[in-house]
Amino acid sequence: MSINRGRVRWHCRRALLELDIVFERFLARDFDRLDDDQLANLMELLQLEDHDLWAMVNGSKPCEVERWQGLIGLLGRN
Repeated sequence: MSINRGRVRWHCRRALLELDIVFERFLARDFDRLDDDQLANLMELLQLEDHDLWAMVNGSKPCEVERWQGLIGLLGRN
């Protein structure tokens, strides 16, 4: 099953300004290189509440889901 990249991009729009900025950079820099497994993991990650996701991205909360850790690393770099 192929994942609709446009839909994933749309879900990257976040209400929390800090996350929105992080995702803008991520979309411009890394998004087009993701494979289908990474896209599926990203869709799971995007189901989190903004504050929980932001805590993992900024490092104040560890990412305990191993399959998300690479994406968190990509999101967390400036």
